[in-house]
Amino acid sequence: MIHIGRVHELTRYPVKSMAGVATNSAFLGWHGLEGDRRFAFRRLNDKSEFPWLSASRLPELLLYQPNGLAEPTHVRTPEGLNLPIGSPELQDKVAGKFGSPLELMKLKHGIFDDATVSVINLATIAAIGREAGHDLDTRRFRANIVIASNSTEPFLEDSWVGGRLVFGSNEAGPMVDVTMCDLRCVMINLDPDTAKQDARVLKTAVRLNDNNAGVYGTVVQTGEIQVGQVVMLQMD
Repeated sequence: MIHIGRVHELTRYPVKSMAGVATNSAFLGWHGLEGDRRFAFRRLNDKSEFPWLSASRLPELLLYQPNGLAEPTHVRTPEGLNLPIGSPELQDKVAGKFGSPLELMKLKHGIFDDATVSVINLATIAAIGREAGHDLDTRRFRANIVIASNSTEPFLEDSWVGGRLVFGSNEAGPMVDVTMCDLRCVMINLDPDTAKQDARVLKTAVRLNDNNAGVYGTVVQTGEIQVGQVVMLQMD
């Protein structure tokens, strides 16, 4: 196994496309970080295979902040209201801004785009930021796990595909099989504090690395993961 770095940040996103909740430790289960993306708004007029509302359609969704411990109980709106997560008031607020009826749903195993765990390297974010003329906030990339790698080489994650990330200094800790690169969308253009767009960010990711930034993975061994924890890479 190769020591590749340490866990820099851990974030769960209780409601799809709403603000994340940073944590110093979390249980990594079979369906990702405990409490990650368990709620989502479904677009009632959308009959496609992916009817979930995301910030690519309603950027202001990023400004809603879920709060609570193991599971969100309330959501703070951009206007400062603290509304119960299952309340008609919250549903009506978001639907009104979107302009179409919505239904908040909870799925036991989560609502993910491509895989249950997303990982990115700090050096990748820094490289995109330098080229785009921004000091980019890690939250733009909405990864569950941000790694501070020993190397400053950007897009190092691409070489992890097909390998296994081991969290901790031995094989008793949680493990994630890295399955694919993370093909980015307009979400990384959105400022997490203002929801304003800057198209330079996505254009830079396209130019530097064919629009890939970070990787997706599947959990193959569960366990507690912590900020500061050693990350090892195991390749076949």
